[in-house]
Parts: sequence; structure tokens; C-alpha cells
Amino acid sequence: MADINLKGMGVALITPFNEDESVDYVALAKLVDYQVQNGTDYLVVLGTTAETPTLTEEEKKKIVALIIEKVGGRIPIVLGVGGNCTRAVAEKLRTDDFTGIDAILSVVPYYNKPSQEGIYQHYKAVSAASKLPIILYNVPGRTGVNMTAETTLRIANECANVVAIKEASGNITQMDDIIKNKPARFDVISGDDGITFPLIALGAVGVISVIGNAFPKEFSRMVRLALAGDYTSALTIHHGFTELFELLFVDGNPAGAKCILNSMGFIQNKLRLPLVPTRITTYEKIRNVLISLNIKC
Repeated sequence: MADINLKGMGVALITPFNEDESVDYVALAKLVDYQVQNGTDYLVVLGTTAETPTLTEEEKKKIVALIIEKVGGRIPIVLGVGGNCTRAVAEKLRTDDFTGIDAILSVVPYYNKPSQEGIYQHYKAVSAASKLPIILYNVPGRTGVNMTAETTLRIANECANVVAIKEASGNITQMDDIIKNKPARFDVISGDDGITFPLIALGAVGVISVIGNAFPKEFSRMVRLALAGDYTSALTIHHGFTELFELLFVDGNPAGAKCILNSMGFIQNKLRLPLVPTRITTYEKIRNVLISLNIKC
């Protein structure tokens, strides 16, 4: 199993759509180049931000193949492989071709609301099935259940190929508990752009970012400065984005990110139902912030 460096800024890549809601592969290729050329440390493909539940299996395969080809080995690629049927996730990990993929991001099972023992057993099965390093993904706001620090640490200590967690519980105390007690080989990654700066100060190694879709150069610089201990410079950049952090999610993810990318001329402002674009009022607020940041839109 090859090592993967998860320090810095990963970007949870969006899926651009055409006006007819077909996948805009041309825009996707341009976005990948934009990321690679502007400081993104790794890409996270087919995650929540990609609207993965609304994509067909054929579209998913085509998206992954395009991204692998465009990246060309320049930065690592993390692929989202998760679900609420442990057997199906394990089977996919055993049988799919993961050539060109460097690690797996696997979310806590959603909707079923498993117990902590159920979450542990799920990841134990996922770990046994995967030849690639695994990043846990705790996002109780979406899954309906929080994976506790105790469960995270149990998995981290017992499953050698589980190398990190994307923590999006919003509970700083819980994250700090994991950072304090984790094995040395296990990393904590912020799952929320807005708390990346304080979490790095506590010992996290970076972020899997949504705002990085639009601002890879600026946000990756903030992350690198914070990791280097230059908190004053990092905080200045962090504060420059605080209004956008809120606007990014007020109408849901990835509506905010797509609104920004549309304002910047990268993509059509299209999502697939049940998701819809931001409200006009949010769109105008985002445009005003971009203008105040001297960003062309």
C-alpha cells in the first residue's frame, strides 16, 4: 500500500453541468487544470460536493477517467467510495479497478443511524476490503449519526490502512480529542473551510475544501502559512474569506460553490434536483463580496 501525503489543501471537486443538466466535461477538464496549476495539493472526486447521488454509474466512470487523465499523476486523487450497505461498499472496493486513484474517502453510513459498534464494524469490513489507504469521513449533519472520538481512535489504532479522518462534526472538542490521542501515522483533516485555520493550530494537517474550487491559490496559501506556523499571515487570509464561508453554505452545498464559479465564468449555474441554485439574493451578495475582493466576475 503506497503512502499518500494528505498535508495541505485537498479540493472536493464539483461536477459542472450544461444547461440541459448533462455533465459538462469540457468545463470539468478546465477546472482540473485550474486546480493543478494553482496550488491544490490533491483532488477529492465523487464526494458530496460532486452531487454524486445524482450521477449515473456511466457518468461516474467517465468523470473519474477524465480527471485521472487530466491530472496525469501531478497530484494525488482521492475517490469517494461510501454507502449505507457495508457489503456493497466492500464488494466495490474488492472488485473495481482503482488504477490512478491514490486513496479512498469513505463516509460514515447514512440514514441507517448505526450504533458506534456498527460504525466500527462497518469500517473494519471496509478496511479489510481495500488495497488503498482509507480516509474516514464524519459528517453527522448529513449522515444522521456522529462517529465519536472514541470510535475514530479505535478504528485508527486497529486498521493499518485507515490513515486519516475528514472531520466535519463541527465539534472542536471532539476533533481536539482525536488529534491529542491519535496514532502518529493517522492524520486529522478539516471538513469545514471556516474552521480550517483554528483546527490546523490544534494539529490538523489541512482541509478538504469546498471554497478551494474557486480560490485554490489563495486558500492553499492560507493552509500552507498556517502549517508553517505563520499564523498572523494565515489569519489575514482566513478573515478575508469569512463572509464567503457563510454565503457558501446558506443555500446548501454545492449551490454556493457553483454560484461563485459561475460568477467567475467557469461553469453554468446548474445543479441536479433535488438540489437547486442559490437564491438571487445570495447570488447578489456573493457577487458583491467577489467585487470587494477584486475578483473579476
